[in-house]
Amino acid sequence: MAATAAEQEQQQFYLLLGNLLSPDNAVRKQAEARQMAAVLLRRLLSSAFEEVYPALSPDDQTSLKTGLLLIIQLEAQSSMRKKICDIVAELARNLIDEDGNNQWPDVLKFLFDSVSSQNVGLREAALHIFWNFPGIFGNQQQHYLEVIKRMLVQCMQDQEHPSIKTLSARAAAAFVLANEHNIPLLKHFADLLPGILQAVNDSCYQNDDSVLKSLVEIADSVPKYLRPHLEPTLQLSLRLCADTNLSNMQRQLALEVIVTLSETAAAMLRRHTNIVAQAIPQMLAMMVDLEEDEDWANADELEDDDFDSNAVAGESALDRMACGLGGKLVLPMIKEHIMQMLQNPDWKYRHAGLMALSAIGEGCHQQMEGILNEIVNFVLLFLQDPHPRVRYAACNAIGQMATDFAPGFQKKFHEKVIAALLQTMEDQDNQRVQAHAAAALINFTEDCPKSLLIPYLDNLVKHLHSTMVIKLQELIQKGTKLVLEQVVTSIASVADTAEEKFVPYYDLFMTSLKHIVENAVQKELRLLRGKTIECISLIGLAVGKEKFMQDASDVMQLLLKTQTDFSDLEDDDPQISYMISAWARMCKILGKEFQQYLPVVMGPLMKTASIKPEVALLDTQDMENMSDDDGWEFVNLGDQQSFGIKTAGLEEKATACQMLVCYAKELKEGFVEYTEQVVKLMVPLLKFYFHDGVRVAAAESMPLLLECARVRGPEYLTQMWHFMCDALIKAIGTEPDSDVLSEIMHSFAKCIEVMGDGCLNNEHFEELGGILKGKLEEHFKNQELRQVKRQDEDYDEQVEESLQDEDDSDVYILTKVSDILHSIFSSYKEKVLPWFERLLPLIVNLICPQRPWPDRQWGLCIFDDIIEHCSPSSFKYAEYFLRPMLQSICDNSPEVRQAAAYGVGVMAQFGGDNYRPFCTEALPLLVRVIQSPDAKTKENVNATENCISAVGKIMKFKPDCVNVEEVLPHWLSWLPLHEDKEEAVHTFNYLCDLIESNNPVVLGPNNSNLPRIFSIIADGEIHEAIKHEDPCTKRLANVVRQVQTSGGLWTECISQLNADQQAAIQELLNSA
Repeated sequence: MAATAAEQEQQQFYLLLGNLLSPDNAVRKQAEARQMAAVLLRRLLSSAFEEVYPALSPDDQTSLKTGLLLIIQLEAQSSMRKKICDIVAELARNLIDEDGNNQWPDVLKFLFDSVSSQNVGLREAALHIFWNFPGIFGNQQQHYLEVIKRMLVQCMQDQEHPSIKTLSARAAAAFVLANEHNIPLLKHFADLLPGILQAVNDSCYQNDDSVLKSLVEIADSVPKYLRPHLEPTLQLSLRLCADTNLSNMQRQLALEVIVTLSETAAAMLRRHTNIVAQAIPQMLAMMVDLEEDEDWANADELEDDDFDSNAVAGESALDRMACGLGGKLVLPMIKEHIMQMLQNPDWKYRHAGLMALSAIGEGCHQQMEGILNEIVNFVLLFLQDPHPRVRYAACNAIGQMATDFAPGFQKKFHEKVIAALLQTMEDQDNQRVQAHAAAALINFTEDCPKSLLIPYLDNLVKHLHSTMVIKLQELIQKGTKLVLEQVVTSIASVADTAEEKFVPYYDLFMTSLKHIVENAVQKELRLLRGKTIECISLIGLAVGKEKFMQDASDVMQLLLKTQTDFSDLEDDDPQISYMISAWARMCKILGKEFQQYLPVVMGPLMKTASIKPEVALLDTQDMENMSDDDGWEFVNLGDQQSFGIKTAGLEEKATACQMLVCYAKELKEGFVEYTEQVVKLMVPLLKFYFHDGVRVAAAESMPLLLECARVRGPEYLTQMWHFMCDALIKAIGTEPDSDVLSEIMHSFAKCIEVMGDGCLNNEHFEELGGILKGKLEEHFKNQELRQVKRQDEDYDEQVEESLQDEDDSDVYILTKVSDILHSIFSSYKEKVLPWFERLLPLIVNLICPQRPWPDRQWGLCIFDDIIEHCSPSSFKYAEYFLRPMLQSICDNSPEVRQAAAYGVGVMAQFGGDNYRPFCTEALPLLVRVIQSPDAKTKENVNATENCISAVGKIMKFKPDCVNVEEVLPHWLSWLPLHEDKEEAVHTFNYLCDLIESNNPVVLGPNNSNLPRIFSIIADGEIHEAIKHEDPCTKRLANVVRQVQTSGGLWTECISQLNADQQAAIQELLNSA
C-alpha cells in the first residue's frame, strides 16, 4: 500500500510541476489551473516532502530548483509570482539540514541579486521569500547579519514603492519573531522598529492591516523588542485606534497592541501610565458604539455576540487590560469615566458604563472589594432605568459581581439583591430583561451559602413558580421560550443550593417539569428540553433518593425515550451534554440500582467521548482565507504555520469523559463490564492536547478503572495496568500544563497504591527516575529564574504577585513528586532504595536550611516516608536527614515543624534501634513546641498535634528512651487531638492500651483521673476525631462501659461533663 501511495504522490508532483513549468503557452495561459497547481505543489512539499523530493533524480532536483527561480523572473502576474515564491520558501525550508546548512546556495544568491535589482517585481519576490521563511540563511545567518539588516533598512526607505516598504516591514517583523530568544540580535535590530512603525501607519491608510498584525505578533511573542521605542509604539496604536476613518477591524487591531502588551509585558506598560489613561476612554468609546434595535426587548433567540463589533471588542479589551495591569492602576483611572457615563442621558453610555463595571471586576477585584457597598447600591438603581437595555446591563453587572466577589457579595447584599432581581423578573413586557434577571439570580444562588438562602426559599419559590406558569402559557400560545429556559435553570440552581430544604417544594415543580420534557419535542425547543432535564436531575440530587423515588422510574423512562431517539439527534444538539450530565446525576441518586440502565446509556456516552475534532495544519497563505466565525480556533506555531481546530463538540467530549469517571467512581465493580472499552478510549486521551478537561478526566479514570476491574481477578487487573502504565509515565514527562500534570501525577500515585509491589518493571523505573529527576531539577531552575526576574528593571509588586503564583504551582508539582515517591516506598519498601539514590542529592538539596519552607517541608515528607516504609535500611541515609530533621522541629514555619515531628514519630514506631538516641534528643524539642503559648492557634495546631503524637509514639514504641512515668501526666494534659485525624487515632489507641493495662499513672490513685479521661473521650467524639467504623471507637466504648457497671464511679464521671459531652458519650455507646 505504502509504495502506491508514495507513487501517487510522485505522479501528482510531476503533473503539477508540468503545469507550472510548461513552456507551452496554452497551458501557461490557464491562469487558474496554474494558480491551483502552485497551491497544491506547496502543500505537497509541506506535507509529503520526504516522500516526494528525495525520490527525484539529482537532475530533476536541479531542474526543479532552477525552474522555480526562473519562473519568478519570467512571471508577469504578481499573485502568481507570490505563489511561486511560497513554493521556493517551502522548498528552502526543507533543504536546510540538521546542522543548519542550506543545501540550496543558489536561492541565497537569488535573494541578494533580486533585492538589489531594478525590477520591483523581483525585489518584492525576494522580500516575500524572506518573510515566508526568515530562517533561510541557516547557520550562515550570523555571517550575513549586516547584509540582512542593510537590505531591510534600504527597502523600508523606498519612498516610490509602497509595496516594498510594507513587505520589508513584514519581513523585518518575521525575522525578529523567528529570533525571539536571540537577545543580542534583537538589540542589534532595534533601530529597525521606527521603520516598521512608519510602515504600520502608511499601510493602514492603504487599507492593508498586514503590518499592524505583525506588530500585534511582536507584542505577543517578543514584547521586549519594543522597549527602546515603546512610547512611539503606544502613541501610534492609540492614534490609529482613535481614528474613526479606519475600519473597525483596524482600530481593534491597534488597540490589541496595547492590550496584548498589558498581558505579555505588564510591568513595562505600567511605567507608561499616560498611555493607559488615554487607552481606557478609547475602549469605553468603543463600548458605546451600539445600534438601536426595535426588536431587541422581545427577541426570543439569543444571537451570538457579534465579535467583530466595537462594543464587544472594547469590553473584552477592558477585561483583559484590568487583569493584566491590575486594579491598583486601572480602577482609579476608570472610576470617574464610568460614573460620568452612568449619568449620561443617552442610554448607550449608561449601558456601556454598566458593562464596563462587569468587565473590570476580575482584574480590579481587591480594589473594588473596598467600595463594593456603594457600587452595588448604585447599580441596583439601574434595574429601574427607563431603557430596557440599561436594565439588562444592570442585571449583567449584578450577575458578574455575584460570581467575581462570591461568597462575600452574597453575605453582604443577599436581602437587597434577591428582592431587586425578583422584581425585575416581573417585567413581562421585556423578555430579554426578564431572562437576564433570572440568569443573574442563577449566578447569585450558585455561590450562595445554603444558610443565607433558606430564609428566602418561600419567596423565591413563589416567584419562580408563578413566572414558570405564566411562561408555560406563553410557550403554548405564542411559542416563546427564552425566559422559561432561564427560569428552569434558576429553579435548578436554587434546589442545588437548598438541598434537602427543597423537599417541601418538590411536588410543586416536578409535574410541570416532566410535562415539558414529554412535550417539548420540536427542534427549536431542544435547549429548553435539555435545561429541563438538567433541572429535574438536580432537584432529584438535592432532595435525595427517598423523595425522588416516586418519580425516578418516570424520569428514567423519559430519559430512555430521548436516549432511543438519540441516534436521530444531530451532533451539535444541545440536549446531548445535558442528557449525559443528567445520567451521571441519576447514577449518584440511584447508586447500584443504576447499573441496569448502563446498556442503554453507555453507547451514546462512548460515542460522544470518542468525538474526533477536525484539525488542519495551515500556513499563512491558507490562514488569510479562513474566517473566525465558522468555529475554528488557531494556534500560531511560528515559522509561518498555524494549527487549526474546529472547537464544536470539544466541550461535549470533555463532559462525556468526566461522566465516565463518575460512573467508575459511583458503581465500582458494577462498572466492570465496561472497563475494557473505557480504558482503550481513555489511555490515548492522555495526549489529547486540544482540551485540558479531557486529559484530566483520562488521568482521573485510571485508578478508578483499576478499582472496578479488581473483581475480575489479578490477571485481568495486571493486563489493564500494563495497558495504561507506559502512557501514564510518558504523560508525566510530556504534559505541558501544570494543573493537568498534577492530576496525572496524582492518578499515577493512586494506581501504584492499587497495584502494589511488583507493578513497575526496570524500564518503568528507569524512565520514571529520569522524569522525576527532571521535575526536581526544573523546580530549582525555576526558583533561580524567578530570582533573576526580581532583578529586572520592570520589577514591581504586581510582578511579585505573579511570581508568587508561579511559585505556588511549582510547589504543587513538588507535592505530587512526593505523592509518587510515597506510593512507591509504601508498595516496594526498602528494595526500591538503590533506585531512589539517583534522586537522593536533589531531595537533600530540598532540606538545606536556606531553601524556602515548602521545599523543606516536602523534602522532609519524603524522608519521613523512607523512615516509615524502608526501615531499618533507612538509617544509611541518616547522615543526610537526621540533623536537618531535628533542627526543623522548632522551625519558624508550622508546615516544616509538622513534617519534622511526624518524622520523629515514625522513627520511634518503625525506625529500629539505631534511632534510639535521636528519639531521646528529640523529646525536649517536641515539648518546647507543645508548650509554647501560641501552640494551639489555627496555623500552629496541626504541627503541635503531630508533636504530641510523636511524644506518645516514643513512649509506646521506645519506652526505654524516655522516663515514661514523668512524661505521661504532661501528655494526658495535652489530649485530645482533633485536627489531625490520623494522629488522633494513634493517640487514642495508646490511651486505650494504657487504660486496659490499668496503668496507675493514667488512672490516678483510686481511679481519680477517670473523669478527666471521660472528658477527653467526649471531646474527641464531639470533634469527630475518630470515625465510628474505626476499631478504636469500640475500644473507647468498652472503657466507658466498664465504668458504667460500677455505679458510683459512673455517676461521678458523668456529673463532671457538660451537656454536650454527656450527649457525646451516649452517641459513642450507641454507635459502637
